[in-house]
Amino acid sequence: MTLKTRHWDRHGTGGLTLTELGFGAAPLGNLYRAISEDDAQAILTRAWQAGIRYFDTAPLYGLGLSETRLNTFLRDKPRDEYVLSTKIGRLFRIATPETRDGHGKWFDVPSRTEVYDYSHDGVMRSVEFSLERLGLDRIDILYAHDLDVFNHGSQAALDARLAELMGGGYKALLRLRDEGVIAAFGAGLNEWQPCQWLAERGDFDLFLLAGRYTLLEQEALDSFLPLAHRRGIGIVIGGPYNSGILATGPKPGAFYNYDPAPQDVLDRVARIETVCAAHGMRMVDAAFRFPLGHPAVLSVIPGGQGVAEMDSNIAAAQATIPPALWADLKAEGLMREDAPTGETP
Repeated sequence: MTLKTRHWDRHGTGGLTLTELGFGAAPLGNLYRAISEDDAQAILTRAWQAGIRYFDTAPLYGLGLSETRLNTFLRDKPRDEYVLSTKIGRLFRIATPETRDGHGKWFDVPSRTEVYDYSHDGVMRSVEFSLERLGLDRIDILYAHDLDVFNHGSQAALDARLAELMGGGYKALLRLRDEGVIAAFGAGLNEWQPCQWLAERGDFDLFLLAGRYTLLEQEALDSFLPLAHRRGIGIVIGGPYNSGILATGPKPGAFYNYDPAPQDVLDRVARIETVCAAHGMRMVDAAFRFPLGHPAVLSVIPGGQGVAEMDSNIAAAQATIPPALWADLKAEGLMREDAPTGETP
């Protein structure tokens, strides 16, 4: 089985080829529920068999568990056949099972507490630990993780962390790229505004933007995505289903941005679903394909906590959306008029 790919080569050095469907490895860290080692490897095996060759992880995911599970899976795979990204911004301290971080979010994971650290030394230490957990000697893409108000609580707190990165960690990222330890670097964030702030101030290659360019949210078209396109910056889209509602539909208890969806979102999703149904398409197929209409977008990385969810993502990646569906969504005011829908970047 083959999946479509997109190539990024901002520096003219050969670049990276990402499958349009990537693998978001947060669920491998036992996000919201524990999955067995056998189940984790079965999900990864299904992804590989389907042709997925871009894997995104982070130290945060399962407090190291996601990276170590990828180590097991990738150990016998030719290194040049896949692209792997992980993240910096947090270091771990050993804790007790009672005092560890992530209770209620990460299950059956190592006992660790997180410490934010975007300094030069923090980045270098984080990369060293990730290389050990992954069992690799190089990482393709390194993202600065969670530099957003959502995680730091206020604009003032975020500003301090952004200053820490640009005053220290950024120099480490440049050094790692120059030395070939990484091929590219950027940031993996939940908000487009700090992505734009960083792009305007540094030589960033790619951004992983979670949940902020979807069928439900297109504000990033105002300034950030045009800037990225002009600069040759690649965009990876996480959270394409806005925490699930664009996959499950507006059913009772559907989640939007990690919380139960408010009524106005439920109503809007119901209208989107009606348009998709009129064209004989699953809404999840349209939700997956939509971000890839933008010429800066390289890959979409929905999560999958089981083989069934992985199969659904694979089907979405192979679906062809009729142009009339996009036209009808725009006519109904459910998509921005300026949202690009071209299939080829």
